[in-house]
Order: sequence, then structure tokens, then C-alpha cells
Amino acid sequence: MAPRTVLITGCSSGIGLALAVRLARDKQRRFRVIATVRNVSRSGALVAAAGSALGRTLEVKQLDVCDEASIRACLDSIPGRHVDVLVSNAGVGMIGPLECQSLAAMQGLMDTNFFGLVRLVKEVLPDMKRRRSGHIVVISSVMGLQGIVFNDVYAASKFAVEGFCESLVVQALRFNVAISLVEPGPVTTEFEAKVYEEAERADYSQTDPETAAIFTDLYLRNSRDVFASLGQSPEDIAEHTLRVIEAARPPFRHQTNAAYTPMAALKHADPSGALMTEAFYKLVFKYGAVLRFGLRAIRLLRWKAQKVKAGARLLGFK
Repeated sequence: MAPRTVLITGCSSGIGLALAVRLARDKQRRFRVIATVRNVSRSGALVAAAGSALGRTLEVKQLDVCDEASIRACLDSIPGRHVDVLVSNAGVGMIGPLECQSLAAMQGLMDTNFFGLVRLVKEVLPDMKRRRSGHIVVISSVMGLQGIVFNDVYAASKFAVEGFCESLVVQALRFNVAISLVEPGPVTTEFEAKVYEEAERADYSQTDPETAAIFTDLYLRNSRDVFASLGQSPEDIAEHTLRVIEAARPPFRHQTNAAYTPMAALKHADPSGALMTEAFYKLVFKYGAVLRFGLRAIRLLRWKAQKVKAGARLLGFK
């Protein structure tokens, strides 16, 4: 069987890079990977990680999801414009008090996170429909299911992504085209690190002192514990995404972190939203110390589990 052509956006680092390399190094050589980056001059880490796969099972191309001409040029450079699997991964983040964020920055985020996906789908879906074959995989987020405090605009972009895909999936299935949403929780990447570094240096004079203190003293501190305790690596997400791609019947939604499943369940348990709102309020403002203690306990347990696995590997166990 000929290898499937997989086009992945946002491959200069993080999840995109990890997934591109994972697929390109597939032992069964089931994939031909087109790893795209907005700026080819920033593809050094990707090229290094690809190693011997570069030029064989992995090819680097330029693609900017905010530029229709760039997307079209990339697709036109592929023989027959044939893409079996599109992985929409490119994205940007934004955190902080709403009053401190400019509308221009918000529009830029939506242009990448939501309209970037729309541009890609508009370009690849007609060819997939004509062939009656294809798979569109979207790296979404648990924040497309549940908003998180101080992630207002980022969550809005992911809600838009989820609604777009949920509306499109039925039509796509008529043409034998699958759509899958991969929904990670916190992922430890350069993307996340940069967002939080910028947040720690930002000016919050445009909001009131109490809100600024809640963000800097509560949110940022708790977020560090959340990432340290529950964060997954880009390689973890790549493995989850691979399972979605190779599934005989790809799921529409796939959450990568079981710790966040109760959050989604709690939301659906109470359609009024009161249960979820009260739970989050208490976690942030009343039981913050308990939350941090629990997260640190989870981090310790995960560390011990990793040590046990490492020891088992040294002894020859899988």
C-alpha cells in the first residue's frame, strides 16, 4: 500500500514538530509527511529532529495559515494536490485580564487559531470530497469544551474551532471524509512557555489592582503547578494523534488527558452551568491551597511512576 500523504501545519516546534517526526519515522513507512512552517528560516529544530527521514519520508514546506496564497501555493506544489490527512496544528496563545488585551491582538489570535483552520479546510476539502476519501485532524483543546479563567479569547477561538468542526462533520461523512478533534489539556512546549513568560512581564495597569493581583498571584502560580503536575509532552500528544490517524473509524473527539474528563462531564451534568461555575469559583478563590497540594501530590506520584517504568525498561521489561 502506498504511504498516506500527511500535511501538518505549525511544525517549527512543539506538537507539530513531534508529530511530523513521529510519523516520518514510522517503522512501517505508512506516511509521507509534509511538515509546514510559516518561516522556513525557523525550521532548524525540525530539520535536526527529522535526521535521516528528511528528504525521504519528510519534506519541509512553507505555509502560513493566515495567507490564502501561501496555502494554495503549498497545495499546488504537492503532486495532484493529493493530501490524505490534514493536521491543523498551527496556533497562538493569549492569557491575562481582558482589559489589558488589545482588539488587534485578539483579532490576530482568531485569524490564526480559527480562520487559519477555515482557510486550510476550504483548500483541501473539495479535493477530498471529489476523491471521497480523506481525514482532517484538528489540534483543539479542552478549552474548546470548557472556558478557563483568564483564557477568555483563547478559549473563544477553540470554541469556534469545535463548533465549526461539529457543524461540518456530518456533511463531510457523506463524502467519506473524517474529521477528528484532538483535545489536549496543558502541554509543556515552547509555545506555552513563551505565553507565560510574556504574561509575567506584562503591564496590568489597564485593569484594577484586585484583578491584576488575582491574575499574577493566583492564576500564574496555580498554572505553574498545573503544568508541572498534569502537563503532557509534545511527544505524548503526537502518540495520541497517531492513534487517531491510524484508527479504522476515527473518533470525532479524542481527549488526551484523562484528568480533564471530569471537567467536561461536570459541565454536561448541569445544563444551567451553575455547577461548573461554582466548582471553578471555589477552586480559585476558596480552596486554592488544597488545589496546589493535590497537584503537587500528583506530580510526586507521576515522578515515582516514571522511575518505576525506567527501572522496568533497564531490566528488559516493556
